[in-house]
Amino acid sequence: MSKARLETFSDGVIAILITIMVLELHTPDGTSWDALRHEVPALLTYVLSFVYLGIYWNNHHHTMAAVSRVSGAVLWANLHLLFWLSLIPFSTAWMSEHRFPPVPTAFYGIVLLAAAIAFLILQRTLLRAEGDESQLRVAIGSDVKGKISPVLYCLGIALTFANRWVGLAIYVAVALIWLVPDRRVERNLATAPAGPGE
Repeated sequence: MSKARLETFSDGVIAILITIMVLELHTPDGTSWDALRHEVPALLTYVLSFVYLGIYWNNHHHTMAAVSRVSGAVLWANLHLLFWLSLIPFSTAWMSEHRFPPVPTAFYGIVLLAAAIAFLILQRTLLRAEGDESQLRVAIGSDVKGKISPVLYCLGIALTFANRWVGLAIYVAVALIWLVPDRRVERNLATAPAGPGE
């Protein structure tokens, strides 16, 4: 089965989610810097969520570049990931509009955790479809970031109820870990032998 439709659909969904988030931002009530200052929490949360969606878009692109085909199970695993990503605008708005109370902030972390698990499921499903000698398996390697992220999300969710800023700081830390470019797939694709007709 061709992977082109899956990639196109996923790109479109992520683009729509980013658009929804920016439309949720409120215009300041005045024209002064002080009026803008009241919207800073919402702007910063938008930036964090934009970065997360960008990370998923980037990693999804690299992951799909390392596979040759998709199966029905992969399509469902991809939809599972998109479901959790589609909750990012909702959880972002709930958390930022109420100035980061514990429950909405924990819920934001739960959405991030679920999206991380969904991405791992998508990877595993792709690996099953591709086989043990796939470029993706070599490129993923030990996947330290993929394994540590859910643990950090769980820690952030739990700590949110003690101190919401600590929980948020952990969510930001995970985003920063993933913001550092991961060249594994690019390196593997660059060194892989060219297939027929390439």
